[in-house]
Amino acid sequence: MATITTESKNQVATSGLEAQEDQVAPVDEGTCAWTVVVGAWCCLFCAFGWVNAIGIFQEYYQNNQLHSYSASSISWILSLEPFVLFAAGLVTGRLFDNYGPKWLLLVGTFLHVFGLMMTSISTEYYQFFLAQGICSPLGASFVFSSALSCTATWFVNRRALAFGIVSSGSSLGGVVFPTMLSRLLPSIGFGWSLRISGFIVLALLIVANLTVRSRIAPVSRKVTLNDYIGPFSEVPFVLLMLASCCGFFAMFVPINYIILEAQDNGVNRDLTGYLLTILNAASLPGRILPGYIGDKLGRFNVMIAMCSLSAIVIMALWLPGTLLSPGSAAVYIIFSMLYGFASGAFVGMVPALLGQISPDVTKIGVRQGVLFACISIASLTGSPIAGAILNRQNGTYWGLQVFAGAMMATSVFFFIAARAVLAGLSLTKKV
Repeated sequence: MATITTESKNQVATSGLEAQEDQVAPVDEGTCAWTVVVGAWCCLFCAFGWVNAIGIFQEYYQNNQLHSYSASSISWILSLEPFVLFAAGLVTGRLFDNYGPKWLLLVGTFLHVFGLMMTSISTEYYQFFLAQGICSPLGASFVFSSALSCTATWFVNRRALAFGIVSSGSSLGGVVFPTMLSRLLPSIGFGWSLRISGFIVLALLIVANLTVRSRIAPVSRKVTLNDYIGPFSEVPFVLLMLASCCGFFAMFVPINYIILEAQDNGVNRDLTGYLLTILNAASLPGRILPGYIGDKLGRFNVMIAMCSLSAIVIMALWLPGTLLSPGSAAVYIIFSMLYGFASGAFVGMVPALLGQISPDVTKIGVRQGVLFACISIASLTGSPIAGAILNRQNGTYWGLQVFAGAMMATSVFFFIAARAVLAGLSLTKKV
């Protein structure tokens, strides 16, 4: 596809999908559309919701099964979860476009549950690496990709709202799983805690298999290199990709390290176990409200505001607050609430922004896969980089905080650049 160079072409790029979908069938309404949202919500609860709980494993493994390994080594296992979740989109996106969601959901359900059950009996580093780092998130990727791609086919005018509701499943999952695990691990042990989580995932994914459907019939195509490199000829896509990658470099750093930091600074352990729950609970309105407002005021406009708030919270609260009052529980609680709300927009808004600049709905799966594959690199390396910074500074946390804040600020810059390419420098345009 040719690079967008004029305002008229920009308008075609941002509205082409809406025009095409309006010609195919009614969207944004009906029982089928909102039933898909319910099923997709279950997918996000089980997939990204589980990934949102990885912070509790960082602390647990360092004190139990993997106590002989460094924080950076352990974080590689946990960073593999979002990496595989996103990177597998290169394959799942094409499979979705060609064959639809049915088999992706079935295979994904099996792999995700199987990976959790195998994690429950793991004792060695390589076993956790294979079961929790590869098998489980691979299955999660299958259901995650199917959920987002199907939702994109059913909504246009309410797309950001629909994605916000769907992505709120990951927030609630990020509340339920850490809370449940923090209670179960000391009482019934690691094995049964993971098995109970697996049974919950299985039950919800059965619902998803029965409800998630695409509105657009799959179009069988041969795999071509241009399908994967073509989006990079579009300036808005490249800028969206850069903005998303920078944001995901930063996104999981607080999630992975805030519990450890609070405990190292003397905060009550019973309280620190709930910091991740507080963060994910606050992200629940942070996923729905920006989507609702974005459909009215402009999705890029709202995304820029939310990312700016994330950067401010990291650099103006987390960094100085923990330096000046390292043992203050209030600092960690307030930061968790504000960062959870501000960063919550990422999961729901990024697919909505991609849909806005994608002119062909029949290729939404592969385009989503290309974008998520790029994001996966940032998701894989962000937390280990932060862990390496932590080790280099002998256990002081300000370096990884600066890294997270700088990456989030860079994300804001690229989102602003993408908006400028699409609609110029006017501050009043809905973009």
